[in-house]
Amino acid sequence: MINKIHILGASGSGTTTLAKALAEKLGYKHLDTDDYYWIPTDVPFTRVRPIQDRQSLLKKDLTNTPQWILSGSLCGWGDIFVPYFDLVVFIWIPQEIRIKRLIEREQNRYGKEIEKNGSRYQSFLKFIEWASSYDEAGVETRSRAMHEQWISKLKCPVLRIEGDITSSVHERVSKVLEMINTTRT
Repeated sequence: MINKIHILGASGSGTTTLAKALAEKLGYKHLDTDDYYWIPTDVPFTRVRPIQDRQSLLKKDLTNTPQWILSGSLCGWGDIFVPYFDLVVFIWIPQEIRIKRLIEREQNRYGKEIEKNGSRYQSFLKFIEWASSYDEAGVETRSRAMHEQWISKLKCPVLRIEGDITSSVHERVSKVLEMINTTRT
């Protein structure tokens, strides 16, 4: 039975969107690694939570929830949770689509704050530069190379949804459900 699903990919690839839709469809709890990685602050995504604290919080939620979908990347700091996964879904879409999505998301979140004279302009530029390096960066940072290396060591089934930028969230949910049904038999 597939009760514990991890969905990962580059920032802007749709991992959270798919996880939320799948959790709603299956009645599972949705968890996101950002909620464990970052300390909640007035200016979000600025203070990283210590590794032991992240692990403790996530372990509590994963062990107290029988059916969950975890979105985001936990490579490195969350490797202790790999044995929990019944299925891992890896999403990859082209960089230009991801970056366009990220810029739109940041504009919706922060508005004028990310414009040239805005309070978040420099952090916005830094974030987009980091996100743009996903396909070329090495294993030392969140990158395709890191994710591929990490995926290659998994013992659970892995579903890859790659380059399928025209598919709707509903179609992606269907692909995961098909994998779940195939894995049950």
